[in-house]
Amino acid sequence: MSAPRSKTGRVLVGYSPDDRGEDALTLAAMAARSLGTGLTVAHVHPPGWPARGPGSVDAEWMEYLREQSAELLAEATGKLTALGVAARDVATEAVAHRGSGRGLIEVARATDARLIVAGSAPRGRRGRIAVGSTADQLLHGSPVPVALVPRGYAEDAPRAVERLTVAYWRRRGAVAVPMHETERIATALGVPVRLLTLVLRPSGLPARFRGGAADIVARELEYAARDLEKAAGELDPALDVTTEIAEGTKITGALGHVEMLPGDLLVCQSSHDGPLRKVFVGESSGKIVRNAPCPVVVLPRTSARDSVR
Repeated sequence: MSAPRSKTGRVLVGYSPDDRGEDALTLAAMAARSLGTGLTVAHVHPPGWPARGPGSVDAEWMEYLREQSAELLAEATGKLTALGVAARDVATEAVAHRGSGRGLIEVARATDARLIVAGSAPRGRRGRIAVGSTADQLLHGSPVPVALVPRGYAEDAPRAVERLTVAYWRRRGAVAVPMHETERIATALGVPVRLLTLVLRPSGLPARFRGGAADIVARELEYAARDLEKAAGELDPALDVTTEIAEGTKITGALGHVEMLPGDLLVCQSSHDGPLRKVFVGESSGKIVRNAPCPVVVLPRTSARDSVR
């Protein structure tokens, strides 16, 4: 029997005993198999209640929470085994924290995780991601990439990741998705890359301005094509790379015109307004997350220095 894999570079998944937990486990198992790494499943429970004096907590309540977490983590381990992850490659972590997302960030730091996986909030519609409190905390502070899974993903999930679709754009003063990071992920997963740029058309303009708007969009399409060509040229020639431009008056519409494979994984970069080396989702990335029909991975913000190979 081989030795258990190191915790370093593991996939971390947050588990709750509901559909979002099933969805998250499904993608985490797929990622761990594709990356050839171990998996840590974590359950974040509330901290103890103050009782019998300053600084003390109800011991019985804490014991109940620990027992409940142990039961849930055993349940999750069994489900991961059924999903093809060897039990020896699964580690478990229970942590007490008032914020489930912040608790997962603590575990990620302690275990040197390479990816955090979480499910959609329960209120979300099927096939889309709803950002609840857990995801919101992860999307505004995780030091490692965060993968969010659409509601109902476990019901008809692919066996493996088939393609990396990268939401790519350049803006003055901002660093686009670094190509070395795209290359690293695609190589580790063994999948082709599609670089995707969304070009938004102005809507609701008076007739006298529409001709000028058409010219602006034409220039934007030309710029986008050049940027995509340049970005594709920065990737390893051994990778299978394609490019695509989608138009729409809103991100929702533009993204709706993009054909996705069952095993697509959509990658986007954090906002350039956020802190360095942490995930921070801005308006555009947030809309992509909420409207994507497949799992989305949000990368921490990088500096220009980080983007150089």
